[in-house]
Amino acid sequence: MNRTTDTHCSSDVYNKNNISIQEKFRQYHSRKILFLTGVSAVIVLLVGVAAAFGSYDLNLSEVYRIIGGGIIVRIFPELTLPESVAGTIIWELRLPRICMAVVSGASLGVAGAIMQGVLRNPLAEPFTLGISSAAAMGASLSIIGGIRFFGSYSVVINAFICAFLATIVIYTIAKSKGMTPETIILSGIAIMFLLDAVTAFMQYLGTAQQVQAVVFWMMGSISVAGWDTVLIVFLIATVSIPYLIYKASDITIIGAGDETAHSLGINVEKIRMQTLAFGALLTAAVTAFCGIIGFVGLLSPHITRMIIGGDNRYVIPGSAMVGAALLLGADTVARTVLAPMILPVGIMTAFVGVPFFMYLFMRKGKEPW
Repeated sequence: MNRTTDTHCSSDVYNKNNISIQEKFRQYHSRKILFLTGVSAVIVLLVGVAAAFGSYDLNLSEVYRIIGGGIIVRIFPELTLPESVAGTIIWELRLPRICMAVVSGASLGVAGAIMQGVLRNPLAEPFTLGISSAAAMGASLSIIGGIRFFGSYSVVINAFICAFLATIVIYTIAKSKGMTPETIILSGIAIMFLLDAVTAFMQYLGTAQQVQAVVFWMMGSISVAGWDTVLIVFLIATVSIPYLIYKASDITIIGAGDETAHSLGINVEKIRMQTLAFGALLTAAVTAFCGIIGFVGLLSPHITRMIIGGDNRYVIPGSAMVGAALLLGADTVARTVLAPMILPVGIMTAFVGVPFFMYLFMRKGKEPW
């Protein structure tokens, strides 16, 4: 009888522990899914607000009705909707800009999350690695240096090529010194200062009109958005972000240290450079079309980790959504706060980003990560 009783007791304890583990597992994931769902709802709301306000104001219900009707018509071409001024304004003027803000913000958020994760540095982002500075130099070569081999897209293509070449140079330098996170960051900082000096030198040589064009480009703006440019950035994001989410578990393990990752059979150098290359690709695509937009890649991962922790399976998509919401919100304010004047969105992200970053820094005390 005693043995039978002991067996039943052990079974009850095992079942209770098993149920407790399952409950904790469910709570662990449900909180993160709830966060992603909530941010998605915020983005949908911001899309409506951004499309409603401008020189021609609309109400939210009308905006969502026009957007929904336009989507249905594009899925089922046999259906037609009557043309209207509001429909033209939304689909031809405001929605391309909104979509560019969402895709660009998501791309920068993911790029920042990847760079912070694989380099184990809370300050790692496209600026830190010199990618944005390289894009600025590429734009300067086109605007001031007169390098225009690609017609009307010369500024965009030059910025993209220089940003990616900078990544290759950083990789080459870091590889020769051992490929540690420290060597990658130091290489990026060195490249950043060099390229900033080259850009400043070119501005010194340029005319007032050329310098004005370069400075405006470096402030960051989504005003050039059109459906063709949105498609390009979207396709690059569609290729890059799913791959980075697929590698999320490896990135989380690398965050625990290179030795730990090696002991678990992960090729740290390979994963680090592959993920950084995709992060650089995302950054180069956005910067080439929109100029330099700061703080989105830095803040989005921090906000996400602060709420749902450091599991990169959720941090990467969460950073994408938070980045999209941040950039879309900043661009909406930039369009409306001094209307009809439209401020560069890079100015708004800095106004919002600096105080929030200082708040994070003071809140975390001596632990920045």
